[in-house]
Amino acid sequence: MATYTVIKATPKPKPQSGEEGGPAVISSGPDGVQVVTFGCRLNAYESEAIRARAAADGVTDAVVFNTCAVTGEAVRQARQAIRKARRERPGARVIVTGCAAQVDPAAFAAMPEVDLVLGNAEKAAPGALLETGRVRVNDIMSVKETAGHLIDGLKDRARAYVEVQNGCDHRCTFCIIPYGRGNSRSAPAAEVVEQVRKLAAEGYQEVVLTGVDVTSWGADLPEQPTLGQLVGRILRMVPNLPRLRLSSIDAAEIDPDLFALLETEPRLMPYLHLSLQAGDNMILKRMKRRHSREDALKLVAEVRRVRPDTAFGADLIAGFPTESDAAFENTLRLVEEADLAFLHVFPYSPRPGTPAARMPPVKGPVIKDRARRLREAGQRGLERHLERQVGRVLSGLVERDGLARAEDFTEIRFEGEAPAGQIVAFKVTGHDGARVIGERVIAEQVA
Repeated sequence: MATYTVIKATPKPKPQSGEEGGPAVISSGPDGVQVVTFGCRLNAYESEAIRARAAADGVTDAVVFNTCAVTGEAVRQARQAIRKARRERPGARVIVTGCAAQVDPAAFAAMPEVDLVLGNAEKAAPGALLETGRVRVNDIMSVKETAGHLIDGLKDRARAYVEVQNGCDHRCTFCIIPYGRGNSRSAPAAEVVEQVRKLAAEGYQEVVLTGVDVTSWGADLPEQPTLGQLVGRILRMVPNLPRLRLSSIDAAEIDPDLFALLETEPRLMPYLHLSLQAGDNMILKRMKRRHSREDALKLVAEVRRVRPDTAFGADLIAGFPTESDAAFENTLRLVEEADLAFLHVFPYSPRPGTPAARMPPVKGPVIKDRARRLREAGQRGLERHLERQVGRVLSGLVERDGLARAEDFTEIRFEGEAPAGQIVAFKVTGHDGARVIGERVIAEQVA
């Protein structure tokens, strides 16, 4: 039976524009176990599963690397961090897992610093961290279920995450992730709803549905339900949940039910982070993406028509092979045409084994310059978005003292203390180019 993962923790920051895979996030426990996380949010959430499993199995004095395979640079950073950890903690057990370990376990097993290599399907399984062999990596394509590890995390954090889906059935030419995560597999709707109900009963004000390719949820289940049907069922059956949010989604897979909920359900948060990757049709075709430039612009316009307060973010790759100056300009213009507020820019780096790695490359300095220009366009888009918030009253979920997150994903900086997880009203008085500045207001003031 397929199961799901719930993680009750404030998310690790997504990579800022231009950071390949993001900086490593290191979390340490009193048992001497460190978990070093590279890459996506899903990896960050699953690192909590690894930490919980280490504690349950009595693991001590170990460093676990949860790696990313999205770029060659991410793999290089992981290898560098592994060597550094061995120098700093010569007696600790060094374990490597995650997508890079799944894709190329032999490369990590060959490192003298590494004691154990675990695959993605094994990394939080009972007893896996105590494995006495050198490598335990199974065929990820044979995995038919989502992770079965319920994470009972820190109680003083802002929100909870439910992993409703894992893996990916698509084969974008630049992406190695399907070979690290396997094919798409979904958690049953009834079990997801039950977990969300429990989280709401525990007092969580916001739940995020997450996965590798969330919009493909349900395609492998009987009757092939859609993500919109899952979201609608959650909102109907958990009426005491104030906020439901989606993680990154594919612009080609927003189903009619989900679109209707964006229009009619205020508890579904008005923020969509789109996996766009490019804004030029020829490059999108060579990436083997399933949407066109026109599709992306139409989607943004239609959502804004029915939900004008929706903000959009996007992932974009700079310098994909064969990208001409004209093709890049199309992507650059898309940032303004779609009015994207939250941009994540990834300079292209080839991944061995992918079709794109065999295509004519763009020169390194050109890639770097294009990434810079995209980041600058993203900053201008963010500032436009922040400026529009000035004078408004925003509802913010407090993430920690001095920082909250609005419904449309805007960060709110404020003075004073407030319990994490509490929803507070803020009057926006200005912005600093990265977030708005808010003053807490009471209900009477809001009314």
